[in-house]
Amino acid sequence: MSTAIEELLEHYSQLPPAERAELDAIVDRRSQTDLWIPTVGPQLDAYLSEADILLYGGQAAGGKTDLGLGLAFMEHERSLVIRRQYTDLRGITDRAKKINTTDKGYNGSSPPRLNTINGKIIDFGALSEEGSEEAWQGQPHDLIYIDEVVQNREHQVRFLMGWNRTTTEGQRCRVVLGSNPPVGSQGIWIISMFAPWLDPRYPNPADYGELRWCVTDVDEAGNSKDMWVDGPDAKIPNGKFDEDGNPEYLIPHSRTFIPSKISDNPFLAKDMKYRAQLDALPEPLRSAIRDGNFMAARKDEADQVIPMAWVHAAQNRWLEAEGIPPAGIPQCSIGVDCARSKDKTVLAPRHDGFYPKLIAVPGTETPHGRDVAALVLKHRRNNAIPVIDVGEVNGAEAYAHLDENGVQCVRHMGMDPSVGRTKSKHLKFFNKRAEVYWKFMEALDPEQDGGSPIALPDDPELVAELCIIKWELTPQGIKVTPKKDVVKELGHSPDKADAVVMCWSAGAKSLTHLGQWREDQRSGNFGGKRRPSVNMGPRRRQPRRH
Repeated sequence: MSTAIEELLEHYSQLPPAERAELDAIVDRRSQTDLWIPTVGPQLDAYLSEADILLYGGQAAGGKTDLGLGLAFMEHERSLVIRRQYTDLRGITDRAKKINTTDKGYNGSSPPRLNTINGKIIDFGALSEEGSEEAWQGQPHDLIYIDEVVQNREHQVRFLMGWNRTTTEGQRCRVVLGSNPPVGSQGIWIISMFAPWLDPRYPNPADYGELRWCVTDVDEAGNSKDMWVDGPDAKIPNGKFDEDGNPEYLIPHSRTFIPSKISDNPFLAKDMKYRAQLDALPEPLRSAIRDGNFMAARKDEADQVIPMAWVHAAQNRWLEAEGIPPAGIPQCSIGVDCARSKDKTVLAPRHDGFYPKLIAVPGTETPHGRDVAALVLKHRRNNAIPVIDVGEVNGAEAYAHLDENGVQCVRHMGMDPSVGRTKSKHLKFFNKRAEVYWKFMEALDPEQDGGSPIALPDDPELVAELCIIKWELTPQGIKVTPKKDVVKELGHSPDKADAVVMCWSAGAKSLTHLGQWREDQRSGNFGGKRRPSVNMGPRRRQPRRH
């Protein structure tokens, strides 16, 4: 902490109101040694936080951008400041030059860079295009500040975090994520990344500013997954061994969340015109941006097909069942969404309304139809019916391969015409894609007789994919968001959501097969096959009783 900050903290609380206001006014003073000073309150708390990864934000105008730039000027040697678009950087670079007191040292060529008057390097970048994060590979920065982070794709943010490093002894490294809350499905991944502070379902909530420790691993599909651990010394094996055969461990890092408010910003706290602009925002923007409510991300849009609350209710049913399918219910169908390259091939098995954990593998592992078919056969049980998206070449090949080998499959093509109607029978569908999403929404409805039978795995990515789908009524029937538009908004294909809704579209359900399942259990059959007898070896003859 700088000398100026120590003096400010020492005297600030003892000053009368008038002098305190005067001291607030000098916060913006600049000098050769102290180019930037944090405001007292959450911004100072964030400045001093020891977290490896800090989420700072909430309400608009809480000083997020200034915090990121202030850290770059005062505490770090080499920093990277990121926005979604390069056009969004103009205000940030203008502010950086003002803190720097001169344009000298600023190079506006893409990507911009500022060599500050106190010897620091600040790079500026954007993540507008898929793969643009790779431009920073191999370029270590001891501070990475991502402004309005929820506007970006999660995998791009995590990729950049992997280059938060330094070769300077004693130089601290950290990542700061500045953001207003997400609105709609975009950016909802931030809720799970900071679950102890933001997710009301998290069983052990954390206080603002409290350090919690986490390890991050990669699953079979190449997705990052977080595991909260007890502390920095937790030993979680990473599945690898050193030269001596000793297990290697994942390294825990600390995270925290510090909320900011407009009232914390002395330059805008009394700006009634700006406050009036925030008050005029429609919901859920007003709750997210004005009030800093991260739960506003759970508000649905008017034309959203599947309400987020219904998805969370289905996930709660899954958690109550501890992720275990109901006893005596066979696997009924498997939704199969195929990929060959950067996306994932996803299998969604279904036991009546219960979906076990989804099976996802990188598309690079299923380039051919036989690879998809082998994956289906590996996970198929009880003669379940595969429902295969044949829009990809390897999907069509997999369908043909399984069909030729006597496996009954259902062919799914989203653009095919639909002959179905809504539950009310009043409306038809634009195509098959609209039908399967709408029918799944109807099955999630908690107000139907007996409630919803659906139980979904606790997967934030699945939530985002299901809830991003919107609908419109056309002369040809209900139409939902085309897949290409979903990919553009999410940054990836909705593989999980597509597999789940396809799976519901075919195969046995309790409405039609519950009696048969009960009879199978009584008669020793299960899913159309008699239970195999088990050879226990020769019986030992018991002596005859007299």
